[in-house]
Amino acid sequence: MTTFRRTILMATTALCMASTGLCAEPQILPLWPEGVPDAKGKADADIPTLTTHLPAAGTATGAAVLICPGGGYGGLCSSYEGHDIAKWLNAKGIAGFVLKYRLNPYRHPVPLRDAQRAMRLIRLNAQSWGVDPDRVGVMGFSAGGHLASTLGTHFDAGNPKAENPVERMGCRPNFLVLVYPVISMGAKTHGGSMHNLLGANPTQAEKDEVSNELRVTGDTPMTFIAHSVKDGAVPVDNSRLFHAALRAKGISSEYLELPSGDHGLGCGKGAEWEQWQKACDAWLKTKQLSR
Repeated sequence: MTTFRRTILMATTALCMASTGLCAEPQILPLWPEGVPDAKGKADADIPTLTTHLPAAGTATGAAVLICPGGGYGGLCSSYEGHDIAKWLNAKGIAGFVLKYRLNPYRHPVPLRDAQRAMRLIRLNAQSWGVDPDRVGVMGFSAGGHLASTLGTHFDAGNPKAENPVERMGCRPNFLVLVYPVISMGAKTHGGSMHNLLGANPTQAEKDEVSNELRVTGDTPMTFIAHSVKDGAVPVDNSRLFHAALRAKGISSEYLELPSGDHGLGCGKGAEWEQWQKACDAWLKTKQLSR
């Protein structure tokens, strides 16, 4: 049995567990079971993965979210910005998939390729996971919000001639959820994220390529954004720029600008955290994605 077929079997087993009426145990799947492209080694940090969190049978809406934790492209806050978010989504009938993507010293476009591959893998396994392939979004926090918005502005329809069926899948998200995101690599960027993603001396062209307010088109997915005006790490102008770019292209966008709360909005607890979650849940309901 090939590694790829073994991955599919694991996905089917997870769904069978969910059919009992309980949430399936999370499964950690390698994005490239046959070998990671552009890998610098074989350590854990060199192997991107996807962790599945499926809602209980009978509660699933068919929607799914690829979750990109933040950490400045130098680490991953995979607890309150990852697995806890997946459990929160599961309670609303939404499948959550936590991405472990490659970080510094990996540079763009490696994290983007990890996110694109994860989106393709979700779509390939959609039936086994009880997911509607046309209702798969991406959610990101801080630098993970940059990765999510990069995926939402740098996507393709897949390669129908590819030998590997994963690569035949499109990687365009159907919706974006961006929470205190890094968006721009311009004057309002987060310096640590830019350095880790692009290196010490990126060219203007390299910065423009992933200044995602510049990459919005009429095909960019509908978006929910939350950010505090008091954010001392990632300026609120990041979200303002992206929201304005979306509106200029006629893309449905809801922007919650909080009057208080530092970067992280309480890091999984507190009034500001509850406020963005409540607003996000209401938005998901209006899009018929949440229970």
